[in-house]
Formats: sequence, structure tokens, C-alpha cells
Amino acid sequence: MAEYKGIKGFKVQYLSADPSNPIIGQTWYNSTSKDLKFTGFAAASWATGGNMGTARRALAGAGTQTAGLGVSGYSTYQSPIGSEEYDGSTWTAGGNLGAARYELSGTGTQTAGLAWSGLPSTSPPVGISFAGMTNTEEYDGTSWTAGGALPAVNRSSAATGVQTAALSAGGITGLTTLKSTSEEYDGSAWTGGGTLATARRTAGGAGTQTAGLAFGGVTPPTVTGATEEYDGSTWTTGGTMNTARGGIAGNGLQTAALGFGGYFPGSGETGATEEYDGSTWTTVNSLSTARKGLGGSKAGSTTSSLAFGGTTPPITNATEEWTGAGPATKTVTVS
Repeated sequence: MAEYKGIKGFKVQYLSADPSNPIIGQTWYNSTSKDLKFTGFAAASWATGGNMGTARRALAGAGTQTAGLGVSGYSTYQSPIGSEEYDGSTWTAGGNLGAARYELSGTGTQTAGLAWSGLPSTSPPVGISFAGMTNTEEYDGTSWTAGGALPAVNRSSAATGVQTAALSAGGITGLTTLKSTSEEYDGSAWTGGGTLATARRTAGGAGTQTAGLAFGGVTPPTVTGATEEYDGSTWTTGGTMNTARGGIAGNGLQTAALGFGGYFPGSGETGATEEYDGSTWTTVNSLSTARKGLGGSKAGSTTSSLAFGGTTPPITNATEEWTGAGPATKTVTVS
């Protein structure tokens, strides 16, 4: 009888535990679990995570997959004032904002978060238009404190960067006027940045303050898949998304971004997920729960990300975790 060594040219390793950094093609026998295992290639995909404590939409997101931050948003008839923190499996209550809001923007990490603009919690979600807010708040992992105010009221802008170097692009200023300008935050004050070619709201954001990305968004009466890249002073045209949409979430870098969720008028919510390589968007596996107005881990990446909240409808507390394509341990089964 032919042996594995004769077929493959090497012996099967006999190990008491799985190797910490296996390579694709590596094969071993786990003497503890009594399983024959190997490392294969797994496609990128979303998996179910722990539910948020409060279902909410039009919220802001920050952090990473194992240290996420969900900020305010709208739930039922009142905007929840608090934030929630994710540890990779469970959401727990975080600090309360000084001003509860929805349709806000946010970025940063779980211990150095930033939230700005939005509509106050006393505003109804339909029927009446409100001008928005200028408030900015900073989070230290425990408490929210006031930061520098925006130069003008705003809501629903694309967001990226960190607490001391954030970027806000587009949105709505006044009651219904789409905004094409952007602002930069230095940790204490907002100053004017470059102007987008396409004014939009609820667009996705990724990258840094000097290498930013804005994609998708609402351009009434429709939505767009247009992408623009920022170099710290000027916005230029990038690759167009395969699925145009508004109410999208995103994260990553200008040359390695992830955009997910959103909606298209007449077609409803989508779970479509796309990866950007600096020039082209590629469609990958979709969210299990199609949704718009969701939060995302702004410090996430194309290999590890987090999606939470939004409306399907109804408003949801569902969380999903993204794992990029790469090596994966698999067990050999015989039947």
C-alpha cells in the first residue's frame, strides 16, 4: 500500500497541538484531538458575531474587530445616548455622549474615538428636516468630552482618520443642501480641506487624513458608486464601485479599503461587500444581513473588520465579523 510519504514526499507531522503559524499545504496529525489536519485556502467571508445591547441605525463606528466601538444612533422613538464596546465576542455599555444624536460620523479606536455632527435625539426621524449639529466629542475608552466644533452644521458625512487627525467629507449642511467640502481635525480644531467633485451624503470613508477615500453615497434622487481619493489637499477620481449605494460603511486604507452594506432606491437594502486596491473595486462575499445606516470598525482592514447595527428593516442589533482570504486550518473527514 502506498504511504503518504511516498505520494507527497514528506511525513505527516505528529503534534500535540496545532501549529501557531501553519503554511498552505502543511499537514499534521493532532494527537490531542485525534484529527488529521491541513492548511488550505479560505475565501473572504462574514461570520456572525455577538449582538449589540441596543438595536440602532444611523450610528457611528470606530475601533477594530476585537475592540470595536458603536456610537449613539437612532432606535425606535429616541436616540440612545450611550456607546457600546465590543471585545471580539460581546458588546458592553460604554460611556454616554454629552449630546445624543443620529446620522453622526465617527472614527478612531475604542480608546481614542471621535464623533461629530448629526441630528439631536429630539429630532423625529421623518417628516421634519433639521439642520444638524456642530458638536464634536472625544472618547478615551471611558468618557466622552467636548472637542472643537465644526465650522458649520453638518450630518451624514464620510469619516476616516484618527482622533488627532480625522477627515470629514461631504454630508448635508443646512436643512437639505448636499455638501461637497471636507474638513480636517487636528485633535482640537476643524479646518477646511479639499472639495469633492461629487457632493454626497452617507458615503463610506477609509484611509487617513492625508490619504483618504470617499465612496458611494446619496446624490438625490439616486445614489452613486463614485470614488474619490484625497492627498491632504485635493480630491481626485478613483475607481467606480460595482454596486452604487448610499448608507454604506467602510474602513481600511486608500489602497486597501472595504465597503459594505447600504441601499439603492427602489431595490432596498444590500449586503454587497467590495474591496478596493487603490484603483479597482472587486465584489466579494456579501453580509449575511443586508442593511443600511450601519456602523463599521473604522480602524479595521480588508483582512479583519466589523459591521454592526443598521436597518434591514427593522432596526437591527446584529453584528458580523469579516475575515479576509488566506490560510485556514481544516480537518480531514472520512465518511
